[in-house]
Amino acid sequence: MSTSDAGHRNETQIVADPDLPVILIIREFDAPPEHVFRAYTEPDLVVQWLGPRRLTMRIDRYDARSGGSYRYVHRESDGSEYGFHGVFHEVRPGRRIVQTFTYEGYPDGVSLETTVFEDLGGRTRVTGKSLMGSIEVRDSMLRSGMDHGVREGHERLDELLDRQQSDSAGRHT
Repeated sequence: MSTSDAGHRNETQIVADPDLPVILIIREFDAPPEHVFRAYTEPDLVVQWLGPRRLTMRIDRYDARSGGSYRYVHRESDGSEYGFHGVFHEVRPGRRIVQTFTYEGYPDGVSLETTVFEDLGGRTRVTGKSLMGSIEVRDSMLRSGMDHGVREGHERLDELLDRQQSDSAGRHT
């Protein structure tokens, strides 16, 4: 099972091996790894891109270091809230993040996520691997519409990285 966002300059690939409880998410960004990594680990940046556009985000804690933890809440315009939390097991700046991920609406569906940042010479390939407890949990996650939120989040991350590069270029002229 695989999906991507056709027509976008950098496609988000979401791949589920039919025989393993794993989801792979692969995406390239037009920014160096240190910029993309910062966007994944600094709360003031995370809140600007993570999740679908229709939701607002509140971060209760976001301590992106080995042994740190996080909790954030996405909120619909009608007031509905969706909480997520986890623990950062390993954070290697510019290279790798290993963390747990739990949607509080389904606390038995904890996944272990490994995100790798690969330098492509001024660009970055981000590969996320989510290991779930079962194929049923994985399939439930896929049916939840998470692909839409991931794609929109990646588009928002592109916009954030573009703004940062434009701001940086403006300061150097």
